[in-house]
Amino acid sequence: FFLSAWQRHQNGGVLTPLELIAADWMALHPEYHAELSDPHSASRDYAVEQGRTNPFLHLSMHLSIAEQVSIDQPPGIRQAFELLRSRLDEHDAHHVIMDCLGEMLWTAQRSGLPPDGAAYVDCVQRRATAR
Repeated sequence: FFLSAWQRHQNGGVLTPLELIAADWMALHPEYHAELSDPHSASRDYAVEQGRTNPFLHLSMHLSIAEQVSIDQPPGIRQAFELLRSRLDEHDAHHVIMDCLGEMLWTAQRSGLPPDGAAYVDCVQRRATAR
């Protein structure tokens, strides 16, 4: 998805609405442009232990957060995002939310319980109001 959307974006091709959103986030991450232009990059191992960030996971989280905020799911995420936006630009706000999203998913995976949306929103709200 990301590789083909990036290629069409670079070539001035027609993009779907979701690809347009993805292309905007990809454009904000020049550190990923070489990998997004490499058709073999999707099959690489992006091990954290090697100090590598998985660009596809990172960009997928941006898309997830954008969707969550647009539909306010989990409830309260839009307001928490707006609190962050009063202090940060959209991109930096997404990165703060991304930390909370990753924490929620990690906790759910470790505990074997469903993701806790309320705890996720609380995490974002705490970070939005921290000094």
